[in-house]
This record gives sequence, structure tokens and C-alpha cells, in this order.
Amino acid sequence: LLMLLMSLLNYGLRFIRWQQYLGAMGHSVPWRSSGRIYLAGFALTTTPGKAGEALRGVLLKRWGVPYTQSLAAFVSERLSDLVVIVLLALFGLSLYPQAGGIVALGSVGVLGGLLLLSQSAPLSWLASWGSSGLGRIRSLAMHLSRMLNEARSCHTPRLLATTTMLSGMSWAAEALAFHWMLGWLGVDVPIAFAVFVYAVSMLAGALSFLPGGLGGAEGVMVGLLFWKGVSLPEAVAATVLIRITTLWFAVVLGVISLALSRHEEGAV
Repeated sequence: LLMLLMSLLNYGLRFIRWQQYLGAMGHSVPWRSSGRIYLAGFALTTTPGKAGEALRGVLLKRWGVPYTQSLAAFVSERLSDLVVIVLLALFGLSLYPQAGGIVALGSVGVLGGLLLLSQSAPLSWLASWGSSGLGRIRSLAMHLSRMLNEARSCHTPRLLATTTMLSGMSWAAEALAFHWMLGWLGVDVPIAFAVFVYAVSMLAGALSFLPGGLGGAEGVMVGLLFWKGVSLPEAVAATVLIRITTLWFAVVLGVISLALSRHEEGAV
């Protein structure tokens, strides 16, 4: 129950961040409806790169949010999550330097994303190239440039500081729950190592682009715990429990919220 509550704290903080992204683009969606829509996105979180969560854009359409802006909020979310996961992984990298490659790859993604959104020249070139001719590729480039330009409003220095803080607290909550769970299983590891294992596992899952990180995240988590001296049954049990109370709990909430959102749309 405590682990589920920590997961709810994670979702709540991320939803506040989501509302700030929508507000930065000029949209004031009621909290109740927006919260239901946000949770509904979790129904498709077990998709490569969590791309299915972009479903929120369809549900937000009735509130006057264009697809380019809902996608901009989605991309901003993923980048904010990646920033914090990399920082949490760095928190304990000295305990297992062999994971440096994964952390470095994640860091490149973070820096590349932040650099792209901080410079107007590449986006202007992309928009110019996309509008200079016909074809699906050029049309896609033009839409991509519009979406990224919208995302720039979500990355002002002040908003970036706030959303990074919210992201840090949200993912730290689940990492702390993971540490508590290891203790309840009788596994005595420092909190720095528990946070590191959780963060690197999430990072590996994200970089694998497998649906929900399935397989990649679990393999890294079991492997790191086993390397630390945790017995294989306990390592597997810890991995299964944390994934049930985080990933699959989110999916269940998402399916329920999606059904409620569809019912609300039908009533309207």
C-alpha cells in the first residue's frame, strides 16, 4: 500500500508538471478533466518510448488544445524525465562504473534535446526546408518544427527549474519506495545504490525503446541486484514487485481513466 501511495505521488507531481506545460502554451484545462486525461495516457504507456501516451492529445482536442501543442507537452515530459533519471543515475554511478555507457548515452540525449530547444536556427531551417516543397517527408519536417517551437515555451529557464524539481521529487519517490521494498525483503543495500539501480534500470528501459521498457529495465535491475550479492529469487521478486506497483499500476489507472474519459465525451 505504501509503495502504491508513492507511485500515486509520482503521478500527481508529474500531472502538476503537465498542467504547467499546458499553461505555458496558453491553455487552462480544468484540473479534474485534465487529470483524468493525463491518467488515461498511462493506458498506453507500454508502447515504445511511451509514445502511446500521446493519446492525451486526442482527448485534449475538445478543450481546444492543438495536436502540435499536446505533442510538445509530451516531448517536454519525456525530456524532463530523462534529465532527472540521468541525474539520479549519476547519484550512484561510482558504485558501479560499468554502467557509465548507459548513463553517457542518456546524457547525450539530454544535452542534445536541451540544445535543440534552446536554439532557434535549427528549427527555422527545418521549417524552411519543410515548406519549400511537396512530399510527406517535407510535410512531416514542417509539423515537427512547429511542435518543437511550441515545446520551446515549455523550456524557459524559470519553468525548466520548476519542472525539473517536480520531476526530481516524482522519480525520487518511486526510487525511495524501491529502497524500502528491498529492506522489507531483507536486502540491506545503501539508499544510494537502490536509487542508482532504479534509475539505471529506467534509463535502460527507455533507451531500449521496447514497449514500456519491458525486458530491458527488468534485466538490468535483476542483474545489478545479483551483482551486489542479492540472491536471484530476491532480485527477481524485488523487480516484479516494483514493476507491478509502478508500471502496471499506472496501466490499470490509465485504463480506468480512459473509460471514464470516453464516457464523459459520450455524455457531452
